Amino acid sequence: MDVLTTDISGLLIFKPKIFGDSRGFFLETYNRDRYRQAGLHQDFVQDNMSLSRKGVLRGLHFQKPYTQGKLVSVVFGQVWDVAVDLRQDSPTFGKWHGLYLDGESKIQFYVPAGFAHGFVVTSESALFSYKCTETYHPECESALLWNDPEVGIRWPGIEGLRAPELSAKDAQAPRLRDIPRERLF
Repeated sequence: MDVLTTDISGLLIFKPKIFGDSRGFFLETYNRDRYRQAGLHQDFVQDNMSLSRKGVLRGLHFQKPYTQGKLVSVVFGQVWDVAVDLRQDSPTFGKWHGLYLDGESKIQFYVPAGFAHGFVVTSESALFSYKCTETYHPECESALLWNDPEVGIRWPGIEGLRAPELSAKDAQAPRLRDIPRERLF
């Protein structure tokens, strides 16, 4: 497994070894000891999956006080995945990092606690997988507006659409400057 860092501290990209032949492929999707050797020491307590069609944007979500780190990947299809730094004492506060995740490369993206996370589906459909370091607490969930102009995320795959397909909650999410500071990290 190759481990890559990003320009934002804490975000990690894992490129697994895929063993393929005429029968298909095999890969190890998670091995606690191997991930700990790579610097990821968090314990994962909940796995989630979502299926979405092209143009669906899920996010940008975070929860506090029950903060979640997420190890995310795509089983099939393709998404543009984004993490926004919400750590107020970070030199990259309000900055984002995005990358394509797809079912072919099997790349995994680790988004630690302290970030908003979301993705838009760029293929016809995508099956998205999350390993989380904390269980979901709906009463603690917050969101950041997907198109906050001050954050400036570029969302490929939705060109030509007036807007991506959003949940009502995500469509009403506040801009970063309107989120109370005690909700941030």
